This record gives sequence, C-alpha cells and structure tokens, in this order.
Amino acid sequence: MKKLLTTLAVVAAGATATNAEEAVTYDFDGSFEDAAFAVETAIVGKGLVIDYVSHVGDMLNRTGADVGSDVMLFEKADIYIFCSAIVSRQVMEADPMNIVHCPYGIFVAERDGAVMIGHRDYPDGPMDAVEQLLAEIVSDAQGG
Repeated sequence: MKKLLTTLAVVAAGATATNAEEAVTYDFDGSFEDAAFAVETAIVGKGLVIDYVSHVGDMLNRTGADVGSDVMLFEKADIYIFCSAIVSRQVMEADPMNIVHCPYGIFVAERDGAVMIGHRDYPDGPMDAVEQLLAEIVSDAQGG
C-alpha cells in the first residue's frame, strides 16, 4: 500500500526514480487516450498479452465522496497488467521469490493536464531485466 501513496516525480528529460519507493515515470507528449493506445500497442507489439486493465482513475473518482474525500488525484489513470514468460522465468530462476513482483504493470495517468507513463521501480539485480523490458515498452509507446 505504501508504494501506492508515494509521490510521482515527472522529469521532462526522461525517466526518474530515486529509490525503491518511487515509480519510474516518463512524460508523454499527447493525450491520455493516445498514451493508453500507444502503451497497449507497445505491449502487444512485444508479443505479450494484456491480462487486465485496471481503471484505477475511474475507481478513485467514483469513490472519493464515499470515503470522505473531494481530492481529485488523476483526471484519468489506467494500469496495464501483463507478464512475460521469458523475463519472468529469467528473474525467478535467479530468485524464485521474485514471484512477488509478477505480474508487471505499466500505468498511464493524467494529472493536472500532464500525461505520464510509468511503472514500479524494482529492486536492483535480476529485476533489472524487468525494468529493461518495461523501459523498452515505454520507449516504443513514446515513438522511440
């Protein structure tokens, strides 16, 4: 739960993450809808299957009043959940307890008019392979 409450830092020069409690985020030059389509296309383009799309932004906006809050966290926010058999096997052969990090997710969010794409910052070591995969997907989504 703590990871969900961390501050997302958006840096125009690229990605940033200062510790394991933060998300790696990337600016997206375009609309939320364009970013969502680009992320979905990039994931599928890697031969991966999107298992689930969590519409967390809709849920937060819909339930705010129910939990006594009028704070709008995101105009829109979705998380694309998927796995890679190749990368998952690699990181779990290195340490079977890396199972706690699977499946992987890439989020698209719009906050204060700015659109961002991002993912969790995973522990250094074998999980670097996952971060490389996620960075490639984000790069593809950004047209890179």
